[in-house]
Amino acid sequence: MFKKENRQEARVKRHLRVRNKVSGTAERPRLAVYRSEKNIYAQIIDDVAGRTLVSASTLDKDFAEKVGSNKEAAKTIGTMVAKKAIEKGIEEVVFDRGGYVYHGRIKELADGAREAGLKF
Repeated sequence: MFKKENRQEARVKRHLRVRNKVSGTAERPRLAVYRSEKNIYAQIIDDVAGRTLVSASTLDKDFAEKVGSNKEAAKTIGTMVAKKAIEKGIEEVVFDRGGYVYHGRIKELADGAREAGLKF
C-alpha cells in the first residue's frame, strides 16, 4: 500500500529548511507569513531578541472591509503590515514564506508590502 502524503508535515519540513537559512535581526527583521483556509497572518519578527515587532491579520479589528482568504485581502494585509513597520522605523526585511509556494495569496501579500514601501 502507498502511504498518503501529509501536506502539513511536508510544509513544515520545507519551512524548517528555509528557516535554517533565513533569520531576522534588529536591523533586518523577518517577515513571516502564515495562511489558513480562512485567514492570512503576517508578522515582523526580530529573531535575535525573540520578539514580534509588528503584526497584521485578517482577524484584526482594522481589517473589516474584506472578509476571507482571497488575494485582495492578502494584498491589504501586506500593505497594513508594511505601514505599521515603516511607522516603527523598519524599512528592510527578510521574507519568510513559511514553506508555502510563492504563488497566489503569499505573492499578493509580498507585492502589497513592497508597494507600501518595504524592501526585500
